[in-house]
Parts: sequence; C-alpha cells; structure tokens
Amino acid sequence: MNYDLEERTAKFGETMIDFIKTLKRDDINKPLATQIIRSSTSIGANYMEANQASSKKDFKNKISICGKESNETKHWLRMIARNNEEKTNYCKKLWKEAHELTLIFSKISKSCSD
Repeated sequence: MNYDLEERTAKFGETMIDFIKTLKRDDINKPLATQIIRSSTSIGANYMEANQASSKKDFKNKISICGKESNETKHWLRMIARNNEEKTNYCKKLWKEAHELTLIFSKISKSCSD
C-alpha cells in the first residue's frame, strides 16, 4: 500500500483521466466526465495546498475539501457505471480507492484540533 498521500492522490487523478478517455462519447458521459475529472483531480490539488497551509485552520479546511471531493467522486463513478455497464467492475475498483481516500481524509480532519 502506498502511504505517500501526495503521490497516491496524484496517481488517482491520473488514473481517472486515463479511464475517462476510454468512455464512449455521448450526451450523458460528457457532463459526467467533466464532473468526475474536476472532483477526482481536485483531491490531490487540495492535498498539496493543505501541505502548504498557512495555519491549522487552513490545513483542516483543505483536508476537509479533499474528503468532500473524494466522496463526490464516488457519486460520479456510480453514475458513470450506470451509463457504461461494461465498465462497472472497473468503476467499483476506482470507487474503492475513492472510498479509502475519503476515510483517510476524514480521519486526518477529525484528528486536527481546532
């Protein structure tokens, strides 16, 4: 397991970009792809910002956003799986990683004292 969260979140975003490129181009996938690319790549960007936070409050806020974005990514994966039944198993694998990230960021956020 990779414990370097900066690398892990970057790889997740890259994996999501590669995955979205495999989807058929249709009227349903287009907005779903836009949404999931935003949420999944935002996880790593916000984690990098958290690591450069100017205060504990700023850090906690950025970590909280990481958790929200990873949680949102799970929703979009479910919608993509619905529209692309042949991708359901891969979506489940990606959902599992998004869920693990959600749990990690939730734990970090809860461990931050105000």
